[in-house]
Amino acid sequence: MLTTLNTAYSDTRAADLAWALGREPLPALATLDLELTGAKLQLRLLGASHQVLVEEERGLCSETVACDPGSSTPLPLGVAKRVDDWEYEFAARVEVLPPGSFAGRAQELLALVADHPQGLAGVFPGSPHAFTAMLAQWHEGQVHWRTWHAYPQEGQLVATRTKVGVRAMAHTGTGRA
Repeated sequence: MLTTLNTAYSDTRAADLAWALGREPLPALATLDLELTGAKLQLRLLGASHQVLVEEERGLCSETVACDPGSSTPLPLGVAKRVDDWEYEFAARVEVLPPGSFAGRAQELLALVADHPQGLAGVFPGSPHAFTAMLAQWHEGQVHWRTWHAYPQEGQLVATRTKVGVRAMAHTGTGRA
């Protein structure tokens, strides 16, 4: 699903993005509710980037990547955590592209996400290449999602990959035969 976001472009530099795990739901400009093999997932476009909520019978996991002036956690290159019953992995990278390449890459990503049944993209007013896009899937017992945050004025594209799954319970036996 592709939408135009009715808001000012508020996180105007890739360096302003921060990461947080476990935040409460923030006000969203657009959402997409999905059910992927028993997990409920909500993709949320914020005025300052994205939030993903995953709910399974064992609990809720939330990821927020957004411009957050009070945050003390800048966007990390990678995170692997156990949170309650969840296994969580996150990775981010920043691509710097020349103007011609940036426009082409932006169009390619928006086309990928716009018509995908598990995709949500929002274009900010003022530039067709200022956008946040998200794409989710279920793979090998885990929920996966990718996001792209485009900063055309800097020629930067921030790409993230996340996977979340319920942690396997530890074996309680004394050994194997």
